[in-house]
Amino acid sequence: MGDEPVKKIRVMVVDDSAVMRRAIATTLAKDPRIEIASTVHNGRAALEALNFMCPDVITLDIEMPEMDGLAALRELRKTHPRLPVIMFSSLTQRGTQATILALTAGASDYVGKPADLTNLAEALRCLETELLPKVRLFGERALAQQEVARLPKPGPGVIPQPSRLRRGTVEAVCIGVSTGGPMALAQIFTAWKFPLSVPVFIVQHMPPTFTTLLAQRLTSLGVMDVQEAKEGDAVVPGRAYLAPGGYHMEVLRIEADVRIRINTDSPENSCRPSADVLFRSAAKVYGSGLLGVVLTGMGCDGMKGSQAILAQGGNILAQNEATSVVWGMPGAVVGAGLADAVLPLGDIPAEIARLTRSRPNF
Repeated sequence: MGDEPVKKIRVMVVDDSAVMRRAIATTLAKDPRIEIASTVHNGRAALEALNFMCPDVITLDIEMPEMDGLAALRELRKTHPRLPVIMFSSLTQRGTQATILALTAGASDYVGKPADLTNLAEALRCLETELLPKVRLFGERALAQQEVARLPKPGPGVIPQPSRLRRGTVEAVCIGVSTGGPMALAQIFTAWKFPLSVPVFIVQHMPPTFTTLLAQRLTSLGVMDVQEAKEGDAVVPGRAYLAPGGYHMEVLRIEADVRIRINTDSPENSCRPSADVLFRSAAKVYGSGLLGVVLTGMGCDGMKGSQAILAQGGNILAQNEATSVVWGMPGAVVGAGLADAVLPLGDIPAEIARLTRSRPNF
């Protein structure tokens, strides 16, 4: 018997512009591992075609007639919670707001539309640089998950990984997250019935403007006040501080107060903000009272910072692979043996609340 043919990544392209549909299809066709399952002109047509086209990845325009991308995404997530969806949006203020709504509603990632479609060569270069790598990433992961699903299920004798979380008083929480982060953060913040009794510091890899809107969105979804951090902010228990896009965020103790410091030092792990920068500074301030949380994301940002937290006696939670959009950051922490507990995303809010609570939060 010969080798089985390599399964290709099937992509559904959803866009009301025929020019954009052709441009996306032309770009994706450059990769022999990718095939176009279908191209459709609005969200309603996408939902109708979804089950018989069986795509592995969807590129979904936000602004479309009849049913826009955000409405289509919300419907799609009711039946396909894990299907990778990459949103397409103009990076105007309105487009950015819609993108944040989509990311917190379950979109896997986003790509900014080429600004000038009249310059087709430049538009294609933009798509090849920004879109093609993301389709490969999500498509390969989807195919790998399909292969795992075909394997025999483990029996009841499988022993879950034990937790080694140390008891103690948690004084602050640091969260590092990237790809898939807005959805993960939305799930965490909406799960809490009361604000935590400690401050929360968040690094989400995102550009400026996006972090401003994400902080507003998380505040509107949950019971905690989430602020985009500013230089000199006094840290208050029960409030969350989101690092602004393009800036590192640190915390430092000044006499009896803890304050935020913002800087434009060199990127770490190709990131600014960087979770490592935040984690290291918070470990110095809070010592064994710090809980670090590493969620879904590409790369390894947060791993060295987790080492610093553990060296001071703090604890580290990591999101498990099955519930991560990309298991890069948490996978690096787990692979280095730094995670005190590895949990599905759905269990993380309760565990954070348990470790920090001064009153029941569920």
